[in-house]
Order: sequence, then structure tokens, then C-alpha cells
Amino acid sequence: MDFELRQAREKLEREQRERVQRAKAKAERERRAKAEAARRRDALEASHRERRLDAARAQEEADQKMEEAMQMGKGISFSCMFEALRYDGPGDKIKLPPSSFKELSDEGALDKGPMYFKLSKVRDNVPGASHKEGTQDATCCGVLEFTAREGSAELPPHVWNNLFKSDSPDVPLIEVRYVSLPKGNYAKLKPEGVGFSDLPNHRAVLETALRNHATLSENDVVLVNYGQLQYKLRVLELKPASSVSVLETDVEVDIEGSDSVLDNEENQHVLVPLAIGKVESSIVEEGKFRYYKFSVEDNLSEKIASGRANIEVKIDTDASGGDTDIYVSRHPLVFPTQHRHEWSSHEMGSKVLILKPRDASLVSGTYSIGVYGFKGTSKYQLSVAIKDVNSQRIGEQASGTSSMDVDSVVCKNCKRHIASRTAPLHEAYCMRHNVTCMHDGCGVVLRKEEAADHVHCNKCGRAFQQREMEKHMKVFHEPLQCPCGVVLEKEDMVQHQSSTCPLRLIVCRFCGDTVHAGGEPVDVRDRLRNMCEHESVCGSRTAPCDSCGRSVMLKEMDIHVIAVHQKS
Repeated sequence: MDFELRQAREKLEREQRERVQRAKAKAERERRAKAEAARRRDALEASHRERRLDAARAQEEADQKMEEAMQMGKGISFSCMFEALRYDGPGDKIKLPPSSFKELSDEGALDKGPMYFKLSKVRDNVPGASHKEGTQDATCCGVLEFTAREGSAELPPHVWNNLFKSDSPDVPLIEVRYVSLPKGNYAKLKPEGVGFSDLPNHRAVLETALRNHATLSENDVVLVNYGQLQYKLRVLELKPASSVSVLETDVEVDIEGSDSVLDNEENQHVLVPLAIGKVESSIVEEGKFRYYKFSVEDNLSEKIASGRANIEVKIDTDASGGDTDIYVSRHPLVFPTQHRHEWSSHEMGSKVLILKPRDASLVSGTYSIGVYGFKGTSKYQLSVAIKDVNSQRIGEQASGTSSMDVDSVVCKNCKRHIASRTAPLHEAYCMRHNVTCMHDGCGVVLRKEEAADHVHCNKCGRAFQQREMEKHMKVFHEPLQCPCGVVLEKEDMVQHQSSTCPLRLIVCRFCGDTVHAGGEPVDVRDRLRNMCEHESVCGSRTAPCDSCGRSVMLKEMDIHVIAVHQKS
């Protein structure tokens, strides 16, 4: 009986303990659930609070950007993202889609004069990319027209190269923002290579290149074309801002010297100063040029123009199998070539070139010499000298002519005048040792052992030694292609590029710049005045007459002065 009571009591105690434990476990679970719910509630409230702060910061940044855009655009807010495309054209003017024109017109941008834009490169190809993290390089530009396809902006090479300096993404995205730029009054530029300062009046050449630009930005690279040559100048400093407008303003330009070293610029066109009377030694490789420059002062020009002295260019080449040619030109033709020069010499070995200016009034000035490696690597010594014409030689020739024996006969072989008393002896010797070249128009008397080496070109008829014929055919009769597309032989090419080639360089009589001449003008009267296409267009600009203030075309100004103001 006691045993059964003890078992029942133990069972009851055990059940009570289990109920207590279950109650404690339930209370702990409820406590934990409440704590987790509170933690989640706090996290959700913190998340909502962070989102509200982010939204507030984003709105603040948007308002700040809008305010900046309004300040930069002086009340006009225009900012769009476009796909960048390239197009070939000069200057820094881009093409935008027609929708941009409508938006800018609604903003009133057309009433504020020339439009300028700031272009920023977007690194990520995601339209929603952050402007802070997605943009890096930037530059400014003008607008040419609104004809690009929707969603794209067309960039000229100048803008493209400055915006995408290091890489060109598959889908380049740019941000185009309207800005208002101050007029520039100072610019400092620095050539990235050597040779730009050698150009005659290089500041005017730079000014001509900047006429195609609407803006300049610091750290941009400006390309300057001079004929077939291209120079790069980096913008170091601008005033009064880092990006300025260069339209209808006078800008003071300061050009720093280049840091490039001549020895490291083998492929560039560089003029090495050459003093008259001194010898310059160097080496030229086959197919390459070495350029030099020398100047003729005014005090020597009169002596040369009168014929009492000559300009003598001499080159001595080492007998090492190489051969050179020399080409000389007077500025503004800075770098003479095989088919763009005024004087040339193609003799084999050492040679002397006498410069005889075609116009006696154009003797003084700067001349360029181009030493061309025709064959192999050649070592040479180049010199320029002003040498007096030997008047004694003229007197000797005159005295020899006057003292000619009246009793003389003409040798049947060499056609020289021989004294009658010695004529039979001379003719016997002459017939035995000399032979006359029978080529039409030649008649040169040669030693019989030299006759086999005397040949004539079957195209032009010039006489040469046999070893010079190959060079003559290559230099004078090998077809050359002009950059304008015309194919001619050398002499015709020289004439073409000096008188009729539309890409020839001239100094415009109206603007004073060195520019491409262009073709023939449309106006017949301009052709009668020997104007080229550029001068015809440039001379169509008007300017006020100094006497009456009337606006007259530049090319008609001289006629206006004579016809209207001659009596006064």
C-alpha cells in the first residue's frame, strides 16, 4: 500500500515539474519573439529613416545641380545624355538632334547669342549612373547645326580627341550641358613637338586655325594644319576662366617653347639654322629629309639682284655608295620636297646649286634647304655662301673673241674656229680622237672613249652619263600623285603645285594668312584679277571706307577709292 502511494506521489511531482518547465520555455519563447519583433521594428524604422535622409540628400543635390546649371547657363537649364558619334569637320562645333533645338528655343537660349555646351564623358554605359562617379574628362564646344539623329550627338575630331583622350568605348555616352562662357582675353599654349616656331608668322597660322573654334578649355589640345603638316598645341592657361569663348574677342596669345628634343624628333619637320659661310655636317637616311634654313639680309639682296653676286649652296657627299638631292625654297614654302620647291639639284655625288631668284625684289628673306637621301645612308657637308661673280672671266672671254684670227676656218668634226695654218693638223687629230654626238639638238664633242657613256633620255632628250640615267628616270619621269588627286611627272608636278593645285599655300592679299589657295573663283572678274578661290571668298568681306565710311567689299576697295575719291 505504501509502495503504491509513493509511486503516485512521484508521478505527480514529475508532472508538476514538466508543467513548470513547459511554462518557463513558453515564456522564454514569447520573450524572444517580442525582442525579435522589436528589433525588426527598429530596423524597419531605421531603414525608413535612412531612405528619407537619402531622398532628402538626393533632392538637395538635384536642387544644387539645378541651381548650378541655372547659374552656368544664366537662367537656362539644359542637360541631356547622348550617344557620341564622330564626323569629319574642322573646329569644335558639334551637331545636336532637332529635339534639342526645340528645348533650347523654349528655354530662350536663342535670344542669348552663341550657344556653348560643356561635354562630360560618362564612364558607365548605364543611363542612371551617378554623375559624380560616372564622369571624368570634360571640354567645352559650340554648336554647328541641329541635324543629328535623335539620342545622339556628332562630335568633330577636335572635341572627340579631347574628350576621349585614352580610350574609346563601344557605346560612348556623354552629358551635354548648356553653359555661358566669358569672352577670353589671354591664352597660353605650348607645342607638343618641335618645328612650329619655324613656320613663318606662326602666330597668324594659329589665329587662322582658331577661327574654326568657338571655345577653348584648359588642357585641351588644338590641332594646327600647315599644308600637309599638323602640329599639336596644348592649352596651358586661360583668362578669365578655365573655359572661355573666342568668338568676337581679342585674345592675347602666349606661345611657350617646346620641351621636345631635336634628336628625339626624327620624324618631325624641323629647320636647323645654317649660318652663311659655315659648314654643317650630318647624315641622312634613304627616303628621308634633313631641313635647314638661312637668311639673306637686305644689305646683300641688292648685290644679288643686280647680278654682282650669287647664292651658292654646296653639298659634299662622302663616296660611300650613298647619294643625296637638294631642294631649296623661299618662305612661305617652308619645307621643300621632290615636287614642291623652287630650285633643285639631282647630280650624283657632290653638287653646287646656284640660286637665281626669279623676282629681283624677292631676294631678301628666309630660305629653306631640304637634303634628301636618294640612295643609302649618306654623310654630307652642307654650306651656303654669297660669292661674287668673276668679272675677269667675262673680260677674258671678250678678249678671246676679239682676238679671234680673221683668217680661220671651221673644223668639220668639232665645228670650232681654227686658224687656217693649223686647220689640217687639227682636223686630223680631231677626227682620230673626237666624235660628235649625232642626237638631234645635241652636237656635243666627246672623246671616243667617252662616247659610249654618253646617252640621251628617250622621253625628254637630255644628255647624261650612263650611270645617271636610272636616277634621272626615277626623279623626272616616275609618276607622282598630288594630294589633290592629279598624277603627273616631276616637272609638270612642280608647275602644277606652284600655280594650279587647289592645296598650294599662298599668302592671302586680304587677310594676310597662309592658306590653301583653292580652285578657280566662280566670278569671272576675280579670275581676271588673278585671284584664287580663297581670295575671292575672303575679299567678299566688307569693310568701311576710310574716306566716306561706306561698307565696301575688300576686293572692290581699290576701284571704289579710284572711282569715288580720286578727285578728293
